[in-house]
Amino acid sequence: MTWLIELYVTHPLWVWLAVGGLFLAAEVVTGTGWLLWPAASTVVVALLSTVLPGGFPVDLTVFAALTIATTLLGRRYLPTNVSGDGPDINDNLGRVVGRQGVTVAAFEHGQGRVFIDGKEWAAVVEGDAQPALDQPVTVIATEGSVLRVKVA
Repeated sequence: MTWLIELYVTHPLWVWLAVGGLFLAAEVVTGTGWLLWPAASTVVVALLSTVLPGGFPVDLTVFAALTIATTLLGRRYLPTNVSGDGPDINDNLGRVVGRQGVTVAAFEHGQGRVFIDGKEWAAVVEGDAQPALDQPVTVIATEGSVLRVKVA
């Protein structure tokens, strides 16, 4: 353990940058956004450690204060959803609402199957109309993994 203390005394910049790299690697693995702020704080502390007297206790105090401040400010002022208000691109059901497709079989008792965007979906029809084979339909809603459609 003395080798780590000697390394820190002689090269605090590189020790803090290594700690920051560990935080950044953990952030990449988890993807939570919480470890990004300690990683950024270590870079600032690494630069300050070359000019601040006091050694490890001062550096650790500055690191703790910066981590708390940057985490609170980041959570307060940065948006949680950077993609905007649009639908989730990974939500297949949300993407098909409003789209048109065709029936792949005649509907019976209000239930059938439709072909939309290269994929076949289970569907129920809205209203009394029973779509025939190859009739165009429009998706108006989703219920679980079943599409609610109306005749286009």
